[in-house]
Amino acid sequence: MANTAQARKRARQAVKLNAHNSSQRSTLRTAIKAVRKAIESGDKASAAQVFQASVSVIDRIADKRIIHKNKAARHKSRLSAAIKALA
Repeated sequence: MANTAQARKRARQAVKLNAHNSSQRSTLRTAIKAVRKAIESGDKASAAQVFQASVSVIDRIADKRIIHKNKAARHKSRLSAAIKALA
């Protein structure tokens, strides 16, 4: 347990920050799942529209450094490739 006032405060802040970051990661996962679901439905136009909204979420979370920018790029690339593969 934290012994100093400073350490106690940092522990409180860490809990709050962890909760916020967890929420942001959950939002990211939900956005990715929405695109995957749209791709599975087979409607290319709908999937592209959901993808555009999800790209915004992915970029915003990467900008906040909750995930690495390369991981964000990888997700966007794979989702984009899956949409382009729909015929």
